[in-house]
Order: sequence, then structure tokens, then C-alpha cells
Amino acid sequence: MDISEAIEPVTVLKRSAAELIRRARESRRPVIITQNGRATAVLVDVETYQRQRKALHMLEVLARGELDYREGRLLEDSDADERFRALLENAG
Repeated sequence: MDISEAIEPVTVLKRSAAELIRRARESRRPVIITQNGRATAVLVDVETYQRQRKALHMLEVLARGELDYREGRLLEDSDADERFRALLENAG
């Protein structure tokens, strides 16, 4: 991805917001908005944003799990199974 093609000054955003939104939505690529020559915002389509949020959440969960493992906060299989079954019962 050539990032230089995806950089627009805030004046273009003000003048052509609908066009930039269409471009981000159709290309599934971010549009970087600059102000005074510096990157200040990123415009992405909703689907890409949601996908990124889910991926970030998964990485956070994995990092917490790895930390728990390193610090010895583990459950035996039977204890984990009991907790999981209790969660399922309470959810339904």
C-alpha cells in the first residue's frame, strides 16, 4: 500500500468529505488527514474499524492469558470445566 496516495489535508476533508468516505469504504484503506502538514486523524470505513477493534481485543485477551500463565494463575482442567459449565448455565 502506497501510503502517500492516502494522505489528504483537512481542507480536502472539509470540501470533499463524502468523496473521502466513499474512497475509504470502497478501498478498505485508511485515509490519513493532515493539518499544518502533520498527520492528525485517520478515516477508515466502519467494517475495517470493527475488524481492527476485534483483533485488538483478541490480542489483549491473549496477552492477559500469557501473563496469567507466567505468573502461575492456572486452573486444573476439572476446575476450568466447572466454571465453564456454570457460565453456560447462567447465560441460558
